Amino acid sequence: MSFSPRGIIPPVITPLTNEDKINEKALRKLVNHLITNGVHGLFPIGTTGEFYGLNDDEYRAVLEITKDETKGRVPVYAGANHITTRGAVKLAQIAEDVGVDALSVLTPMFISPNQSQLYNYYETIARNTKLPIILYNNKPKTGVDITPETVAKLADIENIIGVKDSTGDMTNTEEYLRLTRGKDFNVLMGRDTLIYAALCYGATGAIASCANVAPRIAADIYDKYISGDLKGALDAQFMLAPLRIAFNLGTFPAVIKAGLEMQGIEAGKCYEPVGELTLDEKDKLKKVLIDMGLI
Repeated sequence: MSFSPRGIIPPVITPLTNEDKINEKALRKLVNHLITNGVHGLFPIGTTGEFYGLNDDEYRAVLEITKDETKGRVPVYAGANHITTRGAVKLAQIAEDVGVDALSVLTPMFISPNQSQLYNYYETIARNTKLPIILYNNKPKTGVDITPETVAKLADIENIIGVKDSTGDMTNTEEYLRLTRGKDFNVLMGRDTLIYAALCYGATGAIASCANVAPRIAADIYDKYISGDLKGALDAQFMLAPLRIAFNLGTFPAVIKAGLEMQGIEAGKCYEPVGELTLDEKDKLKKVLIDMGLI
């Protein structure tokens, strides 16, 4: 396919009201803030967007709002994440109806499909949508791994165009790249501390949660690398790293929402049972943001 995922793509948080409703005004402001600060795409309703808390109507609404406010300035990627094949197909078809540019499809969670079942899962989804698909391996969260060999097989399906690797294992990322060389296929980094390393190996970008809070710093890693300023790219990577490490301060994605709120950007609460950071955790996060020059 002609579509190629590139650059820094934040998996956008879903701003919520205190009543667990989608905060449309805040989402529109966030879309513009991220684009203004140089991101290369937007990815609503991934794990960072708390996909597990939205019903189908809310899913459609977030995609429609994001696409409308983006106005074609950057590509819009939609998460289509479900435990079952039919559930993921349904979400993919909603996203296609909205008119997004591409899909990101997480492995099933809770269940433990083998590699043959994973292949069939993705092949069926690909067969039921015309959208480009990015496979999503987040083994630390799901317990399910897409092996490099399975990814290489899936790369032969026309509209499966890439994989996001959030394992944190650079050998796994390298094998994705090595085994898909020569194919029309892209590898995206999903661990924010490894963006520079992945670009050196040949990745085409990153889906980076930290880019919600530090979009310009994250975008600098890619922009400076592409321009040949390797020192500048590495400096930006080192600047971003403490924010990703600070994710351990709270239950994901509370740190991201708190970091936005500290910058005066409305993000709201997380879906319960995820709670807000403690005062001590907030103080530690605030210091990280001050050191990064974000507040």
